[in-house]
Amino acid sequence: MQEQIGKIILDKKYYPGVDLYCDGTIEDEILTIVKNEKPDNYRKVIEERASWPIFYHLSSLRENIVEWLPIGKSDKVLEVGSGCGAITGALARKAGSVTCIDLSRKRSMINAYRHQDMDNIYIHVGNFKDVEKDLDCDYDYVMLIGVFEYGQGYMGSETPYEDFMNILKKHLKPGGHMVIAIENKLGLKYFAGCREDHSGKYFDGIEDYPTKEGSARTFSRKGLEAILDKCGVEEYSFYYPYPDYKFPTTIFSDRKLPKMGELYQNIRNFDRERVLLFDEQKAFDMVIREGMFPHYSNSYMIVTGPELGTEYVKYSNDRAPEFAIRTDIVKDANGHFVVKYGMTKDADAHITNMEAMSKALESAYKDTGLCINRCERKDGLVFEFLDGVTLEEMLDECIIKEQKESFLSLIDRYRNILMAGSDSNVADYDLIFQNIMVDGEKWTVIDYEWTFDKKISADILFRRALYCYFADRKTREKAKEWLTEKYPNEQLTEGEVWEKVLNAEREFQKYVQGDYMAASEIRHAIGNPVYSLEYLLDCIGSKERIQIYEDTGKGFSEAESYFVEKVRRNGTEITFDIKLKRDLINVRIDPANRPCILNIQSVTLNGQEIVTELTGKGRNGKGAHNGVRLSETAFFFGNGDPHFKWNVSKLTEKKDGVLHIQMQVDYISAESAACLQNGLRIKGKLESGR
Repeated sequence: MQEQIGKIILDKKYYPGVDLYCDGTIEDEILTIVKNEKPDNYRKVIEERASWPIFYHLSSLRENIVEWLPIGKSDKVLEVGSGCGAITGALARKAGSVTCIDLSRKRSMINAYRHQDMDNIYIHVGNFKDVEKDLDCDYDYVMLIGVFEYGQGYMGSETPYEDFMNILKKHLKPGGHMVIAIENKLGLKYFAGCREDHSGKYFDGIEDYPTKEGSARTFSRKGLEAILDKCGVEEYSFYYPYPDYKFPTTIFSDRKLPKMGELYQNIRNFDRERVLLFDEQKAFDMVIREGMFPHYSNSYMIVTGPELGTEYVKYSNDRAPEFAIRTDIVKDANGHFVVKYGMTKDADAHITNMEAMSKALESAYKDTGLCINRCERKDGLVFEFLDGVTLEEMLDECIIKEQKESFLSLIDRYRNILMAGSDSNVADYDLIFQNIMVDGEKWTVIDYEWTFDKKISADILFRRALYCYFADRKTREKAKEWLTEKYPNEQLTEGEVWEKVLNAEREFQKYVQGDYMAASEIRHAIGNPVYSLEYLLDCIGSKERIQIYEDTGKGFSEAESYFVEKVRRNGTEITFDIKLKRDLINVRIDPANRPCILNIQSVTLNGQEIVTELTGKGRNGKGAHNGVRLSETAFFFGNGDPHFKWNVSKLTEKKDGVLHIQMQVDYISAESAACLQNGLRIKGKLESGR
C-alpha cells in the first residue's frame, strides 16, 4: 500500500497500522506547521513557539552533521530512522536518491510534507527488520544519525548492536560508507551535570545504565571500537561533533583535534534543566592538554570505509542567511588547504567579497610586516593551509607563564601594525588575535571574513581585538591588569570609551545575526535553567533566595547572574535593590525557587515610582513573566522557577540607576500550586462561557 504526498511516496507495505512510538500532541503541531509553512519560514516559527521539540525537529542546524559529507549526485543513500526528516533534505539535495525508513507514519508524513517538492526521496514506513529484505545492496552511504543507540529495540537479539551493524553492512556497495552519529556515554557534559539524553537521568550512562530501563544505549569510544572489531570493520574514522551531533558548530577529527580554548559553547541544555558542577571549558582544556579529548567528546561520528579528505569543519550558519558559510580543512594528494563555502545563494556575495578584499588588504598592509593569506575561487574559496601558532595562543602562553613583558611586546607590535595600515580605505573589522598566524617573525592574517571597503580607525580595531580576547575566557583577566598598568589613561578594558566599544560590538552582532535569533537565544527562550553547584548548595538551606539575571545584548546566562545579598524581610514582605548599569537591556528577577503568589507593591528608580510602567498591561507594559496575572501587579507562579523580566534599556540610556523593589511573596507548596492552577483554569473556562 502506498501513499503519495507531493512527489514523495510513503510505502506502507510493512506498516503495522499504528505508530508504536510517539511524542504526543506535539507531533500533530509539527505536522500542521509543515503543511502550512514553507521551510524558509521554519526559523521564525521556532522563535515564536520557543519549544524544544519544534526546534529539535525543524531547525536547519540539525543538517550540519551530514551537510559536509562528500555525497554526489550519482550516490544512493539509505537513511535508517529518518523520523521527521531533520537531515533528509540535506541528503536529498546532495544525493541522487535517498531511501528512508521509519516506524512512525506520522513522522514520515512530516518528513514528506516538508520535502514534498523533492523527487528523489522514497520513504518506507515500518520496522527495519521487515523492510530490510526489500532494500538494495549497493548504497554509497548508510546513515544512522541518532539511531544506532536503539539497536536493541530494532533487533531484540543477544548481540543487537553487532547484528544491526552486520545487516547494514550487507546493503553497502564496496567502498561505501556507514555513518553513525551517537552520544558518548562518557561525554564531559554528563560528568558536568547534563542528564543522559535518552533516559533523562543524571549520570545514567556513566553508571552504565544500572536500572537497565529503556532501549537506548550509548557507548564510549572503546565500546564502539569493540563493536566495529567484532563486525570485521577495519576501515573507519572517528569525528567529534561539538558541542554535540544534534546541533554541531564544529566537527573535529583525529587528524585535527581541538586546541585549548576552542571549546567554550558548553551550555546547550535545550531539552531540560541541568546542573553545572564545574567549568566545562577549563575541564576541556585540561583534557585536551592531557591528550584525552577523544575519550571525553560529548558525541561521536563514525564514518566507515575509505578515509575522507575532510579533517575539520566549522559552521557559521547560525546567523543571517546572507552570511551563512562553512569552513573546511581538507587534505588531498597535494597537501592541506582551507575552503570556505557559501551555504545559501545570498551567501555567495559574502564569499565573493572575501576574494575581492584579500587583494585590498594585501595592499593596505604591504609595508607593515603583516601578510594576507591569499585565496582563489574554485568550487569554494580556497586558502593556503597555514599550520602553526596563532597570536591568541602566544598571548595565552605568556599569561600562563606570567611573562608580562613578552605579552605587552606582542600587543605593541600588533598595535603598531594596525596604526601603519590605518590610512587605507579598507578595514578588517575582525582582525583579532585568533585570526593571525605567527611563524617566527612572519605574521599572516588567515581569516578576513568581515572586511569592509571603508576606513576604520586603528584604535577601534585594537579595542575590538581586546574585547574579543577577554570575552572568551576568564583566565585572561590577569592581562587586563598589565594593560591598565601600561596604558593607565586609555580605558582599554573599562570606562566610557570601553562602553562605546561594547555598544559597537552589539550593533555589529545585530548586523551579523540579522532578524534571527541565535541558538543560544532560543535556548534561553525555551527556558530550561542551569543550576550551579553553589546555587544548589545554597538552596539546600533555602528556596527563597532572589536571583538577578542581566542581559547586555547576549541574552540571559548563569554567568551574568547573581544573588541579592541584602534582602530586608518583614513577614511576607521583602525589599531589595538592583543596580542598573548603562549597558543593561533586560533584567530578569527570580524571586524564589518554588511556587508562590507575588504582588509587586512598589518599584522606584532613583526615587521615582515606575511600577505601573514596568508591570502595566497593554503596549506600554515592558514586563514579561512565566506566571498567571491575577491583577495589575499580582501574579501566581505555579512552577519551581518563577521569574519576570523587564526591559530597562530606556531607563539606563543616560546613567546608572538603582531599582528599589518592594513586593509581597507568599510561598506555597507544589500540591497547593497544582490545586490553585486547576481552579484558575476552571474559572477561566466558566468566565469565557466554555
